[in-house]
Amino acid sequence: MTNAAPTASATSLPVAGGAGALTQISEFLAFKIANEEYGVDILRVQEIRSYEKPTTIANAPEHLKGVVNLRGVIVPIIDLRIKLGVGTVEYNHLTVVIVLNIGKRVIGVVVDGVSDVLTLEPSQLRPVPALDSNFDPEHILAIGSVDERMLILLDIEKFLADTVLGEAGVTAH
Repeated sequence: MTNAAPTASATSLPVAGGAGALTQISEFLAFKIANEEYGVDILRVQEIRSYEKPTTIANAPEHLKGVVNLRGVIVPIIDLRIKLGVGTVEYNHLTVVIVLNIGKRVIGVVVDGVSDVLTLEPSQLRPVPALDSNFDPEHILAIGSVDERMLILLDIEKFLADTVLGEAGVTAH
């Protein structure tokens, strides 16, 4: 089952310094991991697929579930739930893989489910508060607020840079 990603209008995603402030209207694909809602830049999304068990790679980190062959391209599959340190990970009929274009790579990320595409204006974005956690605030663009919903907007390129790209200093485009 392959679903084409929703098309997005041409938006850019300027990132200001380490603060992660967005200055233009941007569109994000919203997805769930455990009880939290996250978002990634829709322009990074290639497609959304149902989860299928990947071919495992020996000695890979726990969050790198393996690889799949996607129309002739070998795509690494990363379980974002494990990478984010979310408790129990369960694979079911709602589990999906979001296929992303990051830099010159295609990467699949496993999430609990995809909800919708949201258009956020700068007034709906809040800066990332100072947190005393193991999560690097550089990996978050902003906190999006839509009515009663709050989304953690990931800078997915920075977040995955050390995992698959092997480039600690990857910058967003």
